[in-house]
Amino acid sequence: MIAARLALGAAGAWVAYAWGAHLVTSGCVWRGPATHRRIALTFDDGPDAVWTERTLAVLDREGVCASFFLVGERAVRAPQTVRRIVAAGHEIGSHGWSHRSLWLCGPRRTEDEIGRAQRVLSDAVGHPVRHFRPPWGMVNAAMFGALRRHGQRCVFWSIQPEGLRAMPPTRQVDRVLDRAHPGAIVDLHDAEGVRDAPERLLVALPAMIGGLRRLGYEFATIGELLDYRPFT
Repeated sequence: MIAARLALGAAGAWVAYAWGAHLVTSGCVWRGPATHRRIALTFDDGPDAVWTERTLAVLDREGVCASFFLVGERAVRAPQTVRRIVAAGHEIGSHGWSHRSLWLCGPRRTEDEIGRAQRVLSDAVGHPVRHFRPPWGMVNAAMFGALRRHGQRCVFWSIQPEGLRAMPPTRQVDRVLDRAHPGAIVDLHDAEGVRDAPERLLVALPAMIGGLRRLGYEFATIGELLDYRPFT
């Protein structure tokens, strides 16, 4: 009986710590202002020495600047790719140190995931990295304090053409164009994600960009979209 009560209490504490934290994500960024017809393309899970490089080549041909939410330990393994992202004028945000779900991280591990990635990526960029996207979109109660300590903002998305299920490139394009709105933040994957996600993305990306332009949208980084100003 005592063991059952302890297990029930532990489960309740975890639900409050992980699931309950999602109740306050309304204070996070889900989209930019609707005052301008601008959209931010964002890329998660890199850098990847193959797929991120190919994504950069497409963005360069299309003349689009985007935001890359990088995994810290992957950035350490692919420093040249990180430098190319920065040199091309793209923005870098943090996707945590190891891409571990924050549902599986206690307060100490959460601090390490956020702080360690912030330090490494800021050093690589040459200025503080100010935006953070939680892996898998999963948060916990400790995340908010850690982000305040490191001067970061939590950024989600308002359009995700491919989530946990693989989506053909044409469907991805249609989904983005159908759901496009001023201030939209589009969540894409230039590495990992669902199996073969970067390969499908490279097929979809040119048509996605062309379609959005035909709809009258301009492209912006997250910082530009939000007209970011430093914390005071």
